[in-house]
Amino acid sequence: MTATTRLTMAQALIRFMASQHVERDGEELLFFQGVWGIFGHGNVAGIGQALFQYRDLMPYHLARNEQAMVHIAAAHARMRDRLGTFACTSSIGPGATNMITGAALATIDRLPVLLLPGDVFASRRPDPVLQQLEVPSRGDVSVNDAFIPVSRYFDRITRPEQIVPAALAAMRVLTSQADTGAVTLALPQDVQTEAFDVPDEFLEKRVWHIGRPAPDAAAMARLWELIASSRRPLAVAGGGVIYSRATDALARFAERTGIPVAETQAGKGALRFDHPQSVGAIGVTGTAAANALAREADLVIGIGTRWSDFTTGSQALFAPGARFANVNIAEFDAPKMGALPLTGDARVALEALAAIEHRVDDAYRDRIVRLRAEWDNEVDALYARKHAPLMAQSELIGVVNEAIGEHDVVICAAGSLPGEMHRLWRARDPKQYHVEYGYSCMGYEIPAGIGVKLAAPERDVFVLVGDGSYLMMPSEIATAAAEHTKIVIVLVDNQGFASIGALSRSLGTDGFGTQYRYRKNGSLGLDSERAGLNDLPIDLAANAESLGAKVIRTRTVEELRAALAKAKRATEVTVIYVKVDRYEGVSAGGAWWDVATAEVSEIPAVNDARDRDALERRRQRRHIGP
Repeated sequence: MTATTRLTMAQALIRFMASQHVERDGEELLFFQGVWGIFGHGNVAGIGQALFQYRDLMPYHLARNEQAMVHIAAAHARMRDRLGTFACTSSIGPGATNMITGAALATIDRLPVLLLPGDVFASRRPDPVLQQLEVPSRGDVSVNDAFIPVSRYFDRITRPEQIVPAALAAMRVLTSQADTGAVTLALPQDVQTEAFDVPDEFLEKRVWHIGRPAPDAAAMARLWELIASSRRPLAVAGGGVIYSRATDALARFAERTGIPVAETQAGKGALRFDHPQSVGAIGVTGTAAANALAREADLVIGIGTRWSDFTTGSQALFAPGARFANVNIAEFDAPKMGALPLTGDARVALEALAAIEHRVDDAYRDRIVRLRAEWDNEVDALYARKHAPLMAQSELIGVVNEAIGEHDVVICAAGSLPGEMHRLWRARDPKQYHVEYGYSCMGYEIPAGIGVKLAAPERDVFVLVGDGSYLMMPSEIATAAAEHTKIVIVLVDNQGFASIGALSRSLGTDGFGTQYRYRKNGSLGLDSERAGLNDLPIDLAANAESLGAKVIRTRTVEELRAALAKAKRATEVTVIYVKVDRYEGVSAGGAWWDVATAEVSEIPAVNDARDRDALERRRQRRHIGP
């Protein structure tokens, strides 16, 4: 007879979570580092009671915003190469739906997070309960159904014993390298508190092995042939290289063959910036070196990338005759771009490729050296612009890059910063560059800083956030202070939404609706009004100070450099406030991006933008393969 322990469903789930481990390459790690939550009537009596009872087994962390706590978990998972995460719990209603944006980010970025939203009563005795969505045509719908399209696995637990198969299925997805993302277990508030006889085996320690599957041998042989016959090969490293901890293998492959390596946003840092084969960022936010080589490449080897439109220049970057090969752990991603698909672990594949007897010719090597040197000089110049009266954002990036240690972490997510960071940041460690760009989610940065610091307390964490993104989620400064989690936040004020303002100007709409202004003449003001007389008197530094941060206001490069040094020595959350010129951006090296301009307009500048796009659109092609 199976031994059992009588527990509530919530108690059984927390006990189960506390017993889950992962193992890869002989290293065993606890998978769940704790639970983030905000209690409400939908979870306080169930999950809340279980967490209180088992607080020695499963630490509880209090956030200020439900979306933010999912970002904390996702950033933590990314920092740990997807080998660990947090769970997040909320009440029913707005607490649950606040987590949907975080769920979308985690799933798009392939990062494991477990979401435990409360739900309406399974018994339906007190229907309609507070915050319940009533659908006249169906009785089994709640707001949690909105999680279904943004979750890799979804289940609603309507009987307590269902938690056993559901929790095991959840762990299968969370620990899958190919299928991971947000996992949602919707927990009706009555079922959370109902007891059942839990099999003791369910509560025992369980270790999930993370394997390293090898690509098919025949496909690998075909890739060797493609490399041997190519004259201008290019490798594109994505986030999968870093998650697989394949950066050393990538360096050996590049050194042996001389093949240059470009990097996506998630793959930046896969090679050190000063590695001879590193040509930097590729695509819309790419370097002149990487994009020039991409346009000429006859073979493109994608390693751990999902080929987003930013990477491919909206399918207009690569030459018509280019052949593709993709190494990817996900069978879904491997055939993209009409590629020879190699489904398997990046490190295993790269270790095999590092043994190839092939080297690019001298002319191609010389071209790589020349393009690298030209771009390096360009970055030097952008770092040292001495722009006045406000510094350019490129200068700020240079100062931060110079100030942080080799193994420290810089975090960014949305606005104009990620594009300039991708081009200009000189990464010296695979984990130094943490920019969320799969979902480009405003508000991610500060919560992510908490998640990264909890994953790597030995590293200093620097959060670069623009004013637009900052105002989406400043509340988590209070969370960082409460957690005694020291992060340095560089708050970059460019008086509005600079990235979309620049895009708007390029499309002929003059930055409409992108600045922080009083309403004037029935509008929010146009970008051409640069005098600042209509600007809102928002004091972002004072806001940060009111939430518990130590604030340093800076105006010049020298003051910023001194503030960063001071912040590194601090033991508390520090915000460094600095204004930059919103009109001084970096476009050198960028490829085209298709944003579907208006086909007809009464505005001449819009029609001009459409004509320019029509020329670029002619270069778009579908890479279908041989």
